[in-house]
Amino acid sequence: MTNAAVDKKPSEPEVEFEMSPIPSNPLGEGRWIRTAAALIIGDEILNGKTVDTNSTYFARFCFERGIELKRIEVIADDEDEIIEASRRMAKNYDFVVTTGGIGPTHDDITYESLAKGFGQPLEHHAETLRRMAELSRNNKLMAQQTEEQRTARFRMALLPASAEALFVTKDLWVPVVRLEGKLCVFPGVPRLFRRLLDSLVPYLPLPPPSARPFRHLIFTTLPESNIAPYLTSLQNRVKDAGVKIGSYPLIRKGVTVSLIGPDEAMVRELGVEVAKELKGEVVTEEQQVGDEMDVDANLPAPGKK
Repeated sequence: MTNAAVDKKPSEPEVEFEMSPIPSNPLGEGRWIRTAAALIIGDEILNGKTVDTNSTYFARFCFERGIELKRIEVIADDEDEIIEASRRMAKNYDFVVTTGGIGPTHDDITYESLAKGFGQPLEHHAETLRRMAELSRNNKLMAQQTEEQRTARFRMALLPASAEALFVTKDLWVPVVRLEGKLCVFPGVPRLFRRLLDSLVPYLPLPPPSARPFRHLIFTTLPESNIAPYLTSLQNRVKDAGVKIGSYPLIRKGVTVSLIGPDEAMVRELGVEVAKELKGEVVTEEQQVGDEMDVDANLPAPGKK
């Protein structure tokens, strides 16, 4: 699916659709999402043509909401691989996203593969077709399409029959398709993926705020080997409190030490100790302190467009 998939130009009149009602908790009453996984589908990722930013955005999305992201996989546009990976992930994790492979071309086989994998027929989804037509009614290129071209476009509304089609925005025809109450299908285009993922939040049984971890960063110019003994000792001391410690070298600059834990006050107190021991300083995640953060400096944080 490309950016053109929304079939809308800035000069066209605004269309406002109804959003889907919030359904009952798909995991069961009183349960919330604890674990997640991402399945990135596309030959273009594996052959280096396209850089995957969706998994990075999803990782931040999960962390900020107290969800433990357990797995990210990148697979080819291959039916057998999509079926195997989607079944396994839906079985093992509470929340699974797929990105890619839901456009109009021959290699967009995600919906078809998922339908086979979960034992469902494919059917044209009437509401998706209606919204697609509404947004493209004034588009001359769409009006001039041949029957073969229209058939290709309508493939994007050919969904697994018993899946939920969640319309989470008022101005896009693209639904978030959910299978087994867990597996959500997204387009691969980063702009659309981010918009739909952020808009899906009300439809998800998210952990309560008290379950969300706190991350604290300390930057030091000391070499990583110099600080390794202290960090090893510290990790052994605080592991029973659920605190995780990581160190990330920044080429020719120093090391960023990450402290993650459930108790913000405790983590902040540890940060003071770490900064003192390592002759460093506390930094925020927004500060670009080195090459590690420069890689995705232009990627918006979850919830920001």
